[in-house]
Parts: sequence; C-alpha cells; structure tokens
Amino acid sequence: MRTINPDDVVKPASAYAQGVVHRLGGERLVISGQIGVAPDGKVASGLEAQADQAWVNVLAVMAAAGFERRHLIRAIVYVTVPGQVAVYRQARDRALQGHLAAMTYIEVAGLASPEFLIEIEAEAIKED
Repeated sequence: MRTINPDDVVKPASAYAQGVVHRLGGERLVISGQIGVAPDGKVASGLEAQADQAWVNVLAVMAAAGFERRHLIRAIVYVTVPGQVAVYRQARDRALQGHLAAMTYIEVAGLASPEFLIEIEAEAIKED
C-alpha cells in the first residue's frame, strides 16, 4: 500500500492522504460504523472521548481479523457536533500514530441515538 498526495492537488489540511493505492490481491476488511461505546455498553462522555473510543473499536475489529493499524486504507467519519473537526483530528492522530489513510469527515444532523456524537466506518486491506 502507498499513499498519494500529488503536488497538483491541495495539500491535506491534516494527517491524511488524498489517495491510497493497493494491489488487487489479499484480504479486504470492511468495518461497520463504530461509535463511542465501550464493550460494557457505556457511552463515552463528550465528542473527544467518543472519538477516542470509536477509534479503539475500529482498531479492535481490525485486530480481531488479524489486521494492523498500517492496513487501514480509508475511514468515513460522521459527527453530529458542528465545527469540531480539530477535536476529531486529535483523536484520529492519537489512534493512527502517524499512519495515513484516505479520510472523509461529514457533519450530520444525527446518528442512531441522540447520545452518539460520532460514527466511524473504515476499510482495511492486507495485501498478499
């Protein structure tokens, strides 16, 4: 896998890649939307804590499937709190520890429950 940030496209505003290239071979993991809820069912308090927990959940699904952080190629993030992209980016950067992937950040009116402030869908590829 390699990331792409071409000179003739605006540079990313933070730690993500404009594109990710991977060979068509290997395993693909599609991860359902993960929210800021711990395994015991407790909803984390506030956007930052929910973002941290959602990323913990994404990485836990990956680990359970035999994937590592470096295999993440894409995430789509839905947030219900307007204007908080900087808070989300800090959580993402803590979780990904310098790994770049394609990212989309979308502010939405609501998720499955009013308690949920963030949901992260993700995709990972483990090449042969």
